[in-house]
Amino acid sequence: MIIRRYLVKQVVSTSLVVIALLTLIMMGGRLIKYFGVAAQGRLDASILLSIIGYRLPEFLTLILPLGFFIGLMLVFGRMYVDHEMAVMNGSGVSRHQLARLLIPMTVVFMAVQAFLMLWAAPWGIRQFEALTTNQAVRTGFDLVRPKEFISSGPYTIYAGSLSEDRKNLKDIFFYQRADKDGKPDVMILAQEATRVDVADDTANVVDLVKGRRYEIFAGTPKYTQAEFQSYRLRLESDKEAKFESADVEALPTSKLWENRQDPVVASELGWRAFVPFSIVIALILAVALSEVSPRQGRYLKLFPALLIFASLIVALMAVKTRVSKQEMGIFAFPLVLIVYAIAGALFSRKQKLAPKIKKQIQRVRS
Repeated sequence: MIIRRYLVKQVVSTSLVVIALLTLIMMGGRLIKYFGVAAQGRLDASILLSIIGYRLPEFLTLILPLGFFIGLMLVFGRMYVDHEMAVMNGSGVSRHQLARLLIPMTVVFMAVQAFLMLWAAPWGIRQFEALTTNQAVRTGFDLVRPKEFISSGPYTIYAGSLSEDRKNLKDIFFYQRADKDGKPDVMILAQEATRVDVADDTANVVDLVKGRRYEIFAGTPKYTQAEFQSYRLRLESDKEAKFESADVEALPTSKLWENRQDPVVASELGWRAFVPFSIVIALILAVALSEVSPRQGRYLKLFPALLIFASLIVALMAVKTRVSKQEMGIFAFPLVLIVYAIAGALFSRKQKLAPKIKKQIQRVRS
């Protein structure tokens, strides 16, 4: 149908422009942050694009519904301002019929959103965590600068001087925070250090010469000290990501389903399963809230409508938090969606009833 092709073309093109703009703004701010971290020596600048690529699906999970909603509002608003909607209504095509024509396109957007939520975003988070975990170990020595303290993950490293090939260091200070309570922090002072390349090994291996090693128990005067002529220091990188309950955002959906009895896991599972339906709510709300007169302009209701749709995302986030604390069940996710769908239907119905109610009031007064 010609009308369907016209609407789909307008909505898709407008939505993609909005999504691209929002992505550029959000990722641009995050990229500036990573540039600052790289400038401080805590991150290798060569992996910045990889980090942005891995984080992109996570950002798109929130940007896509918002961009789709704004695209719908802009297209329908323009149709009202340019009298296109009046012409279609005069031809017997209502705005609800136009909305039904957009259902196949909405299903496609919802499928893309589901793909991002169920697979792409968790995969990107896992890759990002693996990259930054390896980077935290690797950059500890790779980015050492003479006479500067470099902090990377649990490590703090200082070298008085550094050879051009970055393999020989002098006047070494190394500090490693304990990864668990009750374990000691480790501090090492050495006169010299030499980087050792080990085949098929991604860990940092360094031979330290003439120094002292301290084990310090935080909060107590207890410590141990040992002197050495030669000491090999090896910093292992985690080859597999380890996830606790607080890291469920990175877990594959299949693992979430296996552990769905855990409230934190259940909250994440409900978030992934029901947020894609916000695309459908976007269509319902846009149809109800986009009606404007040509004199009002297409942007009159955009900001209030945007606040209403944003409140839906905030409500789903609040439900996710409550479910993780066992204050609500997972049924609260579809309940929120149903409430907003009913609200959208009432907004649409109210605009139909308003002229009739106004006439009734005038008739009573007369």
